[in-house]
Amino acid sequence: MAQALPAPRPAGLSATRRRPGARRRSAACPNPDSRRNVRPGRCRQRQASRRGFVVGTAAAVAAPAVLRAGGPLRFALTPVFLDNDAGVIDRLRAALAEVTGRDIELVQRRTYEEITGVHLEGSVDAAWLCGYPFLQHRDRLDLLGVPVWRGRPQYQSYLIVARDDPAVVLDDLRGSSHAFSDPNSNSGFLVTASDLARIGETPDSFFSRTIFTFGHRNVVRAVAGGLTRSGSVDGYVWEVLAAVEPALTEATRVVSRSEWLGFPPFAARAGGGAETAAIGAALRGFSETASGREALAVLFLDGVIAGSVDLFDGIARRMQEIAAGQ
Repeated sequence: MAQALPAPRPAGLSATRRRPGARRRSAACPNPDSRRNVRPGRCRQRQASRRGFVVGTAAAVAAPAVLRAGGPLRFALTPVFLDNDAGVIDRLRAALAEVTGRDIELVQRRTYEEITGVHLEGSVDAAWLCGYPFLQHRDRLDLLGVPVWRGRPQYQSYLIVARDDPAVVLDDLRGSSHAFSDPNSNSGFLVTASDLARIGETPDSFFSRTIFTFGHRNVVRAVAGGLTRSGSVDGYVWEVLAAVEPALTEATRVVSRSEWLGFPPFAARAGGGAETAAIGAALRGFSETASGREALAVLFLDGVIAGSVDLFDGIARRMQEIAAGQ
């Protein structure tokens, strides 16, 4: 199974894997900092800064913190979403501060593994995690809430190719290059890896080369720019990009969509008791404040519900399929 490797920048492409004998190729990504302003009317709410804002700042709302005295509340942000738009981050920080009643410190790391690590060691109060690492550490984490998108607390993984690519099914991509977002991402790795496990393959045996982009938006960029033939991407991110950055997604095409799976949840370390309950209540009350509703609109989310662990049963089944094929 492909593994993440260090890279100098969070938004860059890295972690190239290839089969023996395959020719080494550059994994340089288009400049991740280049972006244009979102034109009025592109979003469902009034203009909200630059075009990469939604994909990135989904993680910012996701980092609720323990409501205790002294110091700021520390919310962990996964860079798989984050696109470093300071204006939007500031707005979301303000919304979180209002709903929790405390100062907010947003903690960023490059990978899901790093965010999960600081979360489990207690360096942050809570985080917005992918369902995959949430289940990997289920015995050490409490579910705080699940975002609702388009009326349901679920999303899909998309398999994408360039717009003019003739592929119609996964098997058409055999022997070609592929972009994943993060080795601990459900939509950006696990779904495709488990689809391959069902036919007795692994990413390394099926594709000629795989890379990790450490950002769903960068997966779309890799495919749109021809760096890889195909990619595995968060369907929520792809759909939001289609609304705020249509030129990018229009250069790609969705080959297949997974079943509906539990949306990336808010989580805190287990055993928090009343403090954990207070965090969850604050998140679920996000839609009850003006700044909270504005942040939800920026993120194209409807709200946050308590949810339940069985929302992630589909992810658990895919984890089992991977384990059975090893």
